[in-house]
Amino acid sequence: MTAVTTPHRIVSLISSATEILYGLGLGDRLVAVSHECDWPAAAASLPQATFSNIDSAAASGQIDDQVKQQLTAGEPLYEIDRELLESLAPDLIVTQAQCDVCAVKYDDVAELVQTSPALAETRIVSLAPEMLDEVLSDIRRVGEAAGVQAAAEDYLQQLERRLRDVQQTVAQAARVDRPRVAIIEWLEPMMIAGNWTPGLVDRAGGKYDLAVEGRHSEYVDWSKLASYDPEVLVIAPCGFDIERTLRETDTLTARSEWRQLSAVRSGRVFVMDGNAYLNRSGPRLVDTAEILSHLIHPGLCGPPAAVGDSAQAWRPFV
Repeated sequence: MTAVTTPHRIVSLISSATEILYGLGLGDRLVAVSHECDWPAAAASLPQATFSNIDSAAASGQIDDQVKQQLTAGEPLYEIDRELLESLAPDLIVTQAQCDVCAVKYDDVAELVQTSPALAETRIVSLAPEMLDEVLSDIRRVGEAAGVQAAAEDYLQQLERRLRDVQQTVAQAARVDRPRVAIIEWLEPMMIAGNWTPGLVDRAGGKYDLAVEGRHSEYVDWSKLASYDPEVLVIAPCGFDIERTLRETDTLTARSEWRQLSAVRSGRVFVMDGNAYLNRSGPRLVDTAEILSHLIHPGLCGPPAAVGDSAQAWRPFV
């Protein structure tokens, strides 16, 4: 068996992988990232190896229409800068196969590497987590691929310790008080967050019956949300920060069902930066678990220390 050499030129084609790589202390080995990689701040200064064919500045409903039209026509939502990748000749590319709507497709990356002589020595690691435990396992996989197994294990222990702390803090209250929680991942049409989100809410001491951990997020009729009647409601559209979300919340508040929700009547509706804290399958999901525990059980859990400016992470919706 041929020995695997330690990569020194790494390209990340998905923002969650970029955050993992920086968390493992590998920022100095990154030579390019995707167009969506914006954290930590140093990532924004790197060359961008992908670009989007979707107008992300459009309204939620228009973005949804664009995505469906592109997919129906067989056109890519995202593309790779082939010339840039070939000029960089990375040892390792970290990409994803979890969601074709979220980032460049794995098949496109694999085809490029297989057909380009300049990338003949390039390895691909593809991430496809659907549950929180799989996100954590991906940290180990990236660490192994990059030759920093010990650092990956140390990093994992830190993250897992924080998750245990959340669970232990809410454990007693959650046995008798597990509020119904709903997290909106898209505004128009409305989509309820799936994948790892049910696991996050469970660890944070909430009840989450509108989705199943490990299954993709799904569109949900308003009648189903109204029947479930969440006691805590978090609005966190995929790819949106708080300010962008607030510009479109009238698609929710204009509904007659909105005013009848328990979360609305009790003032337990929150807006979260979904782009940073909920929809990326990376280490900041641990921050998200800590935020959710604070929103669900504020009497037990204070604002998480890991989040610097909490007003940019979440806010009460009034």
